[in-house]
Amino acid sequence: MSLVALVVDDSMLIRHTVCRFLEERGFAVESATNGQEALEVLKRVAPDIVVTDMQMPKMDGSELITALKSQASTKNIPIVIVAGRQSGFENTEKRADFAIFKDIDIEAQLAKALEALLGAKAAKGKTAGK
Repeated sequence: MSLVALVVDDSMLIRHTVCRFLEERGFAVESATNGQEALEVLKRVAPDIVVTDMQMPKMDGSELITALKSQASTKNIPIVIVAGRQSGFENTEKRADFAIFKDIDIEAQLAKALEALLGAKAAKGKTAGK
């Protein structure tokens, strides 16, 4: 059974990069362009991890995290925030489990986040030779 990730970002490039990275590691990936869409996805999917941008239209990352933490079914899902290095969100958003920066190698940071939150197998993905 594969792990499920929910990727929430209004930037198509960031969303595509993160989704592709996770899919290459065997994750089933759902995506949304803002927190409001993410809440709709959560009605039908129970992700093992949520990767979210902080600055989005309609519902931002902070509001999404508030919604996730307020529900018994989603409050324990690990959350990785994706933010610009200059934004300061990694210091102000204490409810997230990990912060990565858009302006540094996203894939290397994602690998570290996956290993820290879900273990080495999730970070490396499918075994070589498959």
